[in-house]
Amino acid sequence: MSGRIPSPFFIQDTSEKTLVGDILFPFAYDELLCGKVGEGSAPFVHIWRHEKAVVLGLRDRRLPNVEQAMEWLRLHGYQVGVRNTGGAAVSLDPGVVNVSIVMPNPPGKLEFKDDFELMYALVRESLSKLGLDAAKGEVAGSYCPGEYDVSVGGRKLCGISQRRRANAFIVNAFVNAEGHAIRRGELIRSFYEVATGGRAEPDVPDVRPETMATLAELGGPGATVRTFVGAVVETLKQWGGTVGRHPDKPSMRELEEMAATLRSRYDTRSGDA
Repeated sequence: MSGRIPSPFFIQDTSEKTLVGDILFPFAYDELLCGKVGEGSAPFVHIWRHEKAVVLGLRDRRLPNVEQAMEWLRLHGYQVGVRNTGGAAVSLDPGVVNVSIVMPNPPGKLEFKDDFELMYALVRESLSKLGLDAAKGEVAGSYCPGEYDVSVGGRKLCGISQRRRANAFIVNAFVNAEGHAIRRGELIRSFYEVATGGRAEPDVPDVRPETMATLAELGGPGATVRTFVGAVVETLKQWGGTVGRHPDKPSMRELEEMAATLRSRYDTRSGDA
């Protein structure tokens, strides 16, 4: 499966410390680098964690009571943001590892599933290093459900979403490594109850928390945030990647401006795009 991220590419692992503050900062970082990668800069893979956040999908922001639901999350101490990729709401905390692949989009390429397959291959190969056999396919009852849910033993531990631009793309994955997957599911289910006012809405997942799991639950004591990140980095190095910060990393001012742009474009408090 190696060779599909064009070399040279960089592996930027900031997961040793969890991010705090604006949840849109890592998405702004990826968006800025996506623009630079589209102009010819090197591809990169970004590995990160956040202290406490809920990230909504674009379809979630259209729910009738979404602003009340977002405020409810903030009152419970969660950073809240709307990401510019597909998918639906996910819960982030120190036990969740986020992985982004940012790489060029060749002219004339139309098969978007290749990008999902690339991330699935990365997660599957990394999990195999921990002795886990992953499968793909939608897990009914999970949050952020999709065709490329990654599961072990029928329980979902990873979801994948995508953001495409003219000359480059971002494919994201969240991986429940440690912590309480069922509690995350309960949180997202409660968010939807508030956001819908308890009414049936199209495209709202019927979240059943017991369908979710963590690596620690499925793989035993050897499966942790640290061992999973190590397996991801090892896999990427085998694919030809180099560990280190991207040479074209954006400045703090650029990050702040892009985060503000993303929030004004996608956050319902500031209007629809």
